[in-house]
Amino acid sequence: MRYHHIGIPTSEPKPGEIFLEKYKIWCTDHERNPFGIQWMRYAAGCPFPEIVKTRPHVAFEVDDLQAALAGQEIIIAPNSPSDGVLVAFICVEGAPVELLQVTPVNRR
Repeated sequence: MRYHHIGIPTSEPKPGEIFLEKYKIWCTDHERNPFGIQWMRYAAGCPFPEIVKTRPHVAFEVDDLQAALAGQEIIIAPNSPSDGVLVAFICVEGAPVELLQVTPVNRR
């Protein structure tokens, strides 16, 4: 696993945030922050579980998402928020953790 970003819930609009209609969230680009901070703001009707909408999460890039999910408590099933990116959320000791598999074309 490789550190990718930390997602922090907020109720305040942030400069440069984008809206992801599919998930009903606004988020900032973690690559614009030297520490990989991504601010997350959730709209009414966001399908994510409350733990993800209210607690910060740490995200790790993995080579094989299915293998990384084995034996874990999955709270958001694998999905693709953008081309070449597959993500899922797990719960680890009460904390949400995001796991991402990125194709080489989209790896930065």
